[in-house]
Amino acid sequence: MAKAEASEKTISFGLTPVFLTNDLELLTKLKSYLERATGRTVQLVQRRTYEEITALLVSGQLQAAWICGYPFVQYRDRLSLVAVPVWNGKPLYRSYLIIPRDREMTGVEELKGDLHAFSDPNSNSGYLVTAALLARQKLRPEQFFRQTFFTYGHRNVVRAVASGLAQSGSVDGYVWEVMSEIEPELTGRTKVLRKSELLGFPPIACANTEWERDSVPLLKRALLDMRHDPEGLQILDLLRLDGFSSEDARLFDTIAEEMTLVMSLPA
Repeated sequence: MAKAEASEKTISFGLTPVFLTNDLELLTKLKSYLERATGRTVQLVQRRTYEEITALLVSGQLQAAWICGYPFVQYRDRLSLVAVPVWNGKPLYRSYLIIPRDREMTGVEELKGDLHAFSDPNSNSGYLVTAALLARQKLRPEQFFRQTFFTYGHRNVVRAVASGLAQSGSVDGYVWEVMSEIEPELTGRTKVLRKSELLGFPPIACANTEWERDSVPLLKRALLDMRHDPEGLQILDLLRLDGFSSEDARLFDTIAEEMTLVMSLPA
């Protein structure tokens, strides 16, 4: 088989740190289901940062990827929505500001001077939401916090705050809630100080040019049908998701507004 023909039969699907876990069972089931549902070979591609996966996606080296709302709006003119996860009945989630369980405080202003853990500079819930919250006060994170660092994983933000490595952290609310089910001893050492407004859940997206191929429509149908398939239901149970839905890109307008606000601050 020619190389070009072989590549047409393979779907490269990227996973960023927004993906809850790299648990082998989950990855094996996901690959198996997608291959059966699409009739194609599926290659799951994982990278440490959002930037790495987004670069592969925008350049067309991936047919689709599970990214975050922030990189989606950053490249809105070059990306299209494939599907959006549904959690607790809606394609929405929140960003949480978390602190150690034994730390007593009532408001975000008390975090001033903290050593603060972010997830990724291109994460909505793990960076942008907090940056936008501060931008409304004409502040950048480095002007409000004593020091910040990136953990490159929402679980790692929780670990940093739970262990005392950070005094506070910005984390994906979906990840924190699911971790509270599967690792309650870890999240139990933290607590939520603030929950953001509801925002578009980290979506599955593709480069606009990929719609010309049949692999993306096949992948979209497989994701939308997952809730009706026994193997698909096992995957959704592991992810604590209800399923996937087809949504309008306007779902991410609030995130785009936050990005504009943060970018408007003088350097």
